[in-house]
Amino acid sequence: MTRYRIAVVGGTGPQGRGLAYRFALAGHEVVVGSRDAGRAKEKADEIAERAGVTVAGGENAAVAAAADIVLLAVPWDGHGELVAGLADALAGKVVISCVNPLGFDGGGPYGLVLEESAAQEAQRLVPSARVVGAFHHVAALSLWKTPDALSHEDVLVCGDDVEAKELVAGLATAVTGKPGIDAGALRLARQLEPLTAVLISMNKRYKTRSGIAITGIQV
Repeated sequence: MTRYRIAVVGGTGPQGRGLAYRFALAGHEVVVGSRDAGRAKEKADEIAERAGVTVAGGENAAVAAAADIVLLAVPWDGHGELVAGLADALAGKVVISCVNPLGFDGGGPYGLVLEESAAQEAQRLVPSARVVGAFHHVAALSLWKTPDALSHEDVLVCGDDVEAKELVAGLATAVTGKPGIDAGALRLARQLEPLTAVLISMNKRYKTRSGIAITGIQV
């Protein structure tokens, strides 16, 4: 297995923390990023204690610049401003977006109707980055609660850079124990991202942590 230095921008949030934990368990060098370096280091220590390996933390731009791969696990609000501010650090790198533009009201969660997905916005703001959409549908609590592979789920991966997409599909083994599934071009992130709202709704209704499983495909 190739060992990568992975910066998790937004690693102090539940999704980022969970994915950082899984990548650390799989043997990758993980660095947690935050606007507040002190908070990032605190979360890194928490992840390191649980994973039993070293995890570092620092300010977003610094950890992104030093990484091989950058995972964006940040809220949709302020996404564009954050990515634009990290443009130099993200240039030329494989960037994984698991950002979900969702809204919430009295009727529950819903996908926002946008002209472009979060992944597409990141690609537009940093044209030289190799943006891949993935890990949108894996529940944060499932990632964190157990070190066991979530083998009943699949990670759907979309992107326009074939090599970057294959790399990220391989990283999915850290979560499900199997490669991710190629879901097509980056533009399909517009469908994958809002699907998370459906899962959240079902999880609330059935009091579970549902996931996506694709039948009829062997990877």
